[in-house]
Amino acid sequence: MQQLNVGIVGFGLRAGLYRHVENSTGARISIVCDTSEKGRADAAERLPDAVVTSSLAELIASRPDGVLVLTPDNQHASVGIETLKAGIPTFCEKPLDVTLEATDALLTTAYETGTRLYVGHNMRHMPVIRQMRELIEAGTIGEVKAVWCRHFVGHGGDYYFKDWHAERANTTSLLLQKGAHDIDVMHWLAGGYTRTVSAIGDLAVYGQVTDRRDNSDQRMGDWYSLDNWPPLEQHALNPIIDVEDISMMQMRLDNGVLASYQQCHFTPDYWRNYTVIGTAGRIENLGDGPGEEIHVWTHRSEGRAEPDQVITILDGEGGHGGADPKLIAEFLRFAIEGGTTDTSPVAAREAVAAGVIATQSLRTDGSALAVPELPAEVVAHFDAGQPAREDAAVHRG
Repeated sequence: MQQLNVGIVGFGLRAGLYRHVENSTGARISIVCDTSEKGRADAAERLPDAVVTSSLAELIASRPDGVLVLTPDNQHASVGIETLKAGIPTFCEKPLDVTLEATDALLTTAYETGTRLYVGHNMRHMPVIRQMRELIEAGTIGEVKAVWCRHFVGHGGDYYFKDWHAERANTTSLLLQKGAHDIDVMHWLAGGYTRTVSAIGDLAVYGQVTDRRDNSDQRMGDWYSLDNWPPLEQHALNPIIDVEDISMMQMRLDNGVLASYQQCHFTPDYWRNYTVIGTAGRIENLGDGPGEEIHVWTHRSEGRAEPDQVITILDGEGGHGGADPKLIAEFLRFAIEGGTTDTSPVAAREAVAAGVIATQSLRTDGSALAVPELPAEVVAHFDAGQPAREDAAVHRG
């Protein structure tokens, strides 16, 4: 692989991905852009050989071979559109954005410019998800008919209610922001996309906590502790909290699969439980980390039964069971060579769309609402691996 210069926009919670770039053969972080003093200071400390700037124009002018957009979620599309227009292969952290309009504008820009867009859905590289998908593809449980996910977000008070995540203006909802991963996984396991969705939810706990603080001078690591319990005894929450801390949504997919997603931010435990039910059995993960288990039932029984198969969840080096380094490796390969990838901008858009429309349902009367589709030509472009376009409207400087 040739020497790759990679830029980063936004040196915050996901900035640790820089390590996997620096650990890659022939790649380095050449420039970092962050509008906050803390972000620039952190970047200068960890990447002393990189240029650090507050100017996106300066980063673009440096012509990196690729860029990681790791800003807060409501800036993903606005930054990504600029880097795509400049012809820079762009890694966009999930979710692609927090509104459907911004997300579709990002994909349309990638389509019109022909510049490569990659999305940071690292869970598609997590062992638990890949192992469950392999069981489904092997026909172990027959044809998938239902997918359920319960997400117990035990760290919700530390991860999402002490900073910008707690505000609708920044996230739309945690059903979207946190759920984008899970919705994408459910779509992937089910082999379809949501076309109708309904939801209910509430700000049931954290809205009662009156101890508030502007934590913009800190990062999550400064306040995270397992001793922050029970939830009503949390302190220094964000001054504005207007997102729900418990949400439930139901989905009907385009292939007839039915799906259900529940997310709670005040549980004592923190893990995801996926159940996939087919015409010949079901699978369920008990824990989602290395060494935990996937159970498979393929025979009828009286009452609760021991599983027919128990599969140990694998491990890997790096964050999220080895998913993060694989994510970056796939992006670097894609930035230079193109081709298909395990993550999908179209799928990422469909996760955002389902989350956005579910939030609309949740905040009205919970009625089922239709999820709009992308134009066919845009879908075809991404399904084909984003081939170069002769009529691309891109400025390469």
